[in-house]
Amino acid sequence: MDFEYSDKVKALQEKLSRFMDEHVYPNEHRYHEETTAENRWQPRAIVEELKSKAKAAGLWNLFLPESDYGAGLTNLEYAPLCEIMGRVHWAPEVFNCSAPDTGNMEVLVRYGTAEHKKRWLEPLLDGKIRSAFAMTEPAVASSDATNIQSSIVRDGDHYVVNGRKWWTSGAPDPRCKIMIFMGKTAPNNPNKYLQQSMILVPMDAAGVKIVRWLPVFGYDDAPHGHAEVDFVNVRVPASNILLGEGRGFEIAQGRLGPGRIHHCMRMIGQAERALEKMCKRVKSRVAFGKPVAEQTVTLERIAEARIMIEQSRLLTLKAAYMMDKVGNKVARAEIAMIKVAAPNMLCKIVDWAIQAHGAGGVSDDFGLAKAYAGARTLRLADGPDEVHRNQIGRIELKKYN
Repeated sequence: MDFEYSDKVKALQEKLSRFMDEHVYPNEHRYHEETTAENRWQPRAIVEELKSKAKAAGLWNLFLPESDYGAGLTNLEYAPLCEIMGRVHWAPEVFNCSAPDTGNMEVLVRYGTAEHKKRWLEPLLDGKIRSAFAMTEPAVASSDATNIQSSIVRDGDHYVVNGRKWWTSGAPDPRCKIMIFMGKTAPNNPNKYLQQSMILVPMDAAGVKIVRWLPVFGYDDAPHGHAEVDFVNVRVPASNILLGEGRGFEIAQGRLGPGRIHHCMRMIGQAERALEKMCKRVKSRVAFGKPVAEQTVTLERIAEARIMIEQSRLLTLKAAYMMDKVGNKVARAEIAMIKVAAPNMLCKIVDWAIQAHGAGGVSDDFGLAKAYAGARTLRLADGPDEVHRNQIGRIELKKYN
């Protein structure tokens, strides 16, 4: 396994890092200043300005592997770029590389018809609209996706969609125009993995109602946000079904594999940023007669943080390498491992960084409280730790049959 970055990737890393230095980090304060009670659910002007610069710099849609639409990077090639973008929570949108749009665009590239691509994929690729993914439901334990109860029923040339979803990320955004909705077309199929389908539901379809936006540890993540959405007798053309009835789980696995790589590499970028803040803070503070940086507990935490980051990065790169070489199914253990390892790593490192900042760490002044909220949330998003650990354990036990 060779993780040496190619010349192409090194050039993109340098270009992307320079863009972050020149345009993103200096504008972090502006992003927060633009977020007021009056306009918080509107796009940030700074992000829209930087999108134009990113396009002009050729740093756009880097996430799409083996595609005519993107940069043509493999998962392994994109991973280190994703890490750089992940250092600032809103930066991926600047490069049109933010969730859930990345996963939704990948679904449309792989499984969409020519009509789907023309109507939805092209404006998404151009950054003109945004999208949402409606899967999790409040009435069932969604850690087991076969529990989904929402229905998709054929009625002539249409499907009728009913159900209630929540944690539909991106739905409150005024730019969100399309959702990928997962529900059951064949609830009585004896194979529980062939009961579900995915279908495209426009946000403006009759019967779609945003019930409320959902805060995450008190953060509303505006203007992106997360919503509870009600679907009542929503009629959409039969042509909106993706890949065909009963193919929902198949699509989900194709979508979630790369998405987990992206999440984990962004978390590694956040961990690097948290460690940087921690190191700078402890070098600038004196307690009990000597710099905090010289306290043994501080040195131990810094060392452990570096070890944990390197371990997570190498494991994530291995998962990306295997996805490229042997596919998501064969790499499922490695994908599950990084989805457990990376959020727990980030939670611990951000926690230490908060401790190093004292009371300031729990404020909004250093971005650590927000980072911790996101890290803790990612122990649930895309499947909770327990589900992934169970999968890893079963795969391990099979070696001894």
